[in-house]
Amino acid sequence: MGQHMFEFDEQLAQAVFAYCRDRLTHPVPLDFGGLAVEELPDLQGLINHHGNNPEEILAFFKDRIAAHVISCDSPGFLAFIPNAPTKNSLLFDMVVACSGLNGTSWLESAGAVVLENQALEFLADQAGLPAHAGGAFVSGGSMGNLSSLTVGRDIGRAKRPEFAPHQVRFAVSQDAHSSIGKSLHVLGIEALVVECDDHRFTRARLEAAMANDPLADNVVGVVATAGTTNAGIVDDLEGLGTFARENDLWYHVDGAYGGAALFSPSQRHLFSGMRHADSFIVDPHKWLYAPLDCCALLYRNPTTARKILAQQAGYLDVLHDNEDENYEWNPSDFAIHLSRRARGLAFWFSLVTNGVGAYEDAVEASIDITNRAAALIKEMDYLELVRPASLSIVLFRRLGWDAERYGAWSQQLLRDQIAFVTPTKWEGETVARLAFLHPDTSEELVVRILESMRD
Repeated sequence: MGQHMFEFDEQLAQAVFAYCRDRLTHPVPLDFGGLAVEELPDLQGLINHHGNNPEEILAFFKDRIAAHVISCDSPGFLAFIPNAPTKNSLLFDMVVACSGLNGTSWLESAGAVVLENQALEFLADQAGLPAHAGGAFVSGGSMGNLSSLTVGRDIGRAKRPEFAPHQVRFAVSQDAHSSIGKSLHVLGIEALVVECDDHRFTRARLEAAMANDPLADNVVGVVATAGTTNAGIVDDLEGLGTFARENDLWYHVDGAYGGAALFSPSQRHLFSGMRHADSFIVDPHKWLYAPLDCCALLYRNPTTARKILAQQAGYLDVLHDNEDENYEWNPSDFAIHLSRRARGLAFWFSLVTNGVGAYEDAVEASIDITNRAAALIKEMDYLELVRPASLSIVLFRRLGWDAERYGAWSQQLLRDQIAFVTPTKWEGETVARLAFLHPDTSEELVVRILESMRD
């Protein structure tokens, strides 16, 4: 009865290819997202017993649904942290989707795993980790942080048996990403929250916090940020890393956004301290131009992570009980996941085909437009930088505006299809924020955005 679901439909395939070709070859529109003038269409009756004509449903998606989703790969998407996948990565993601790959284990997908591992090894080398470092691609930074902190927690508990399991803590900064606090909550442990030095987590601040905390002995790890999401600030990675090494603490670096600046000739010196990391993450789906759903999670000693995270079950024994050491490299063993798509392959293909130099140029272009935007803001008497631009993020204020005025301005920019720019909070104040990532974002667009704030 349902065999037709598995038959190839030539007409549908051509319609899908045409849609994808159109998206790949034409300038990406912003579209309206939740601010669309037209109401979302009625979906009543679409899910039914007999199904619908697939070409009609594809047209329905294209004409009635897609325009209600803001395209985060547009050069005008300057809110949050954008996503700007290369054309090669998008095309190869289609190949992966059509290949029926399950990237869970070496047994099932040795070919896919070896390619993902090449990309991971390259990133580990960029960060200065030893040759035996490794890990897996996971869905995003939140999953990467949770998995790595799980390993750090269990290692720390083994080193501090005098404390109850829930009493061990991680030292984190007050500006750490929200997923760090959420991960510790899920793990059932507390944080030693350290006050920053102008929003930068430093060794001096950590030493002072540890010295003044009567329970400092229960701190088993340190979490640093290589590029805060809100402002692009890079913590004292060298100082925090050496402190962790000297005190036998797990050292995790959250580089989900900013870690990509390892590819920047002008900024990579800020990241030399990553070589001390026991674990770190970087999201290729952010500033390394891969499709969404791709975070690289790496461990200095992946064997340690495997012992803690690998899932055990009778039907999984075949994944582990083999004399071939390659069978020990199952991506499912290095994070809190089991079944997974081979989400690192699109990044691998783009990196291999475009070359490292192209990535360096693209990352550097983002930094360059950021600095030019900051210079423009300084020239406009109705604008003011909140702090110096950092990595690819600029925080600034429109003098005299309140939160309501920023919100109205943001919505109008989107309605006019100029750009998607959202305000943020900085030290309790609502301010404007530009997050650059797409190398095609032009200075002309920046000028247009800034001049829209004149009145």
